[in-house]
Amino acid sequence: MRTLSAAAALLACGGIARTAGLRRRGVSERELARAVGAGEIIRIRKGVYASADVSPILRGAAERSGVPACTDAGRLIGLWILTETPGHVWVGATGTVHGDDQGMHWDAGMPAFGELPPVANVLLQIAVCTDDETFFAALESALRWSLISPAGLAWLWHHLPVRMRELMALARSDADSGLESLVRLRLHRLGIRVRTQVMIASVGEVDIQIGDCLLIECDGRENHEREQQRHKDLWRDAAAAARGYQTLRFDYSMIVHHWPHVEAAILAVVRSGAHLRPAGRVAS
Repeated sequence: MRTLSAAAALLACGGIARTAGLRRRGVSERELARAVGAGEIIRIRKGVYASADVSPILRGAAERSGVPACTDAGRLIGLWILTETPGHVWVGATGTVHGDDQGMHWDAGMPAFGELPPVANVLLQIAVCTDDETFFAALESALRWSLISPAGLAWLWHHLPVRMRELMALARSDADSGLESLVRLRLHRLGIRVRTQVMIASVGEVDIQIGDCLLIECDGRENHEREQQRHKDLWRDAAAAARGYQTLRFDYSMIVHHWPHVEAAILAVVRSGAHLRPAGRVAS
């Protein structure tokens, strides 16, 4: 069998692999020893090797005989994460832990070095370890980007704590960001009905609409760091006002860290009835 470089084989394996997997790819014992000695690869522990530049998250999980789990895996997959639980590891239903068992996940499945858990597993781990809002925002981002299959959703529903199934029933696939997910969930729990991703002539698509004429816009972290984007937002708000709408615009910090102020602003408009369009004043 042709001898393959250990570094190339590890790259093909996702950065981490067991000795047996590398041998199947044609890496000899001599080549493994040479690559470790040359600093081209790392021996994480007996029988497990990694690329020299492997992610610290992947390496840390492999040191404990598993793969990244929970919010670590969620970020790597591309889910929107609100609350972090760093250092969590998935070892599968029958996995053996190396080191302490803090932050370990034994939900069903078989981990493979160089791979992440299925998205359904990651969402279950987030549901168990964090809170309703973090789970809901992560779930809606998975739906938004088609990262979870119908079969995965069915598996998640079956394994999810019963009290959290209402969140799955509420979840939709049209949230542009986790901020929208958070606002919609919080307003739902306040008993406020909303419409999302509403198209308004001369304005465009708005994040959330309450009643006839109250618009809620959720701006991400970077939105107001760009002057051009800021100008565009102001232009949209002016266009909305010209058509009889009131816009409340909130950024990441306000929604995540100062929600009581956001809630108070929205409730003030709703309780005054200003979100309901006066008779004869209808946007075209």
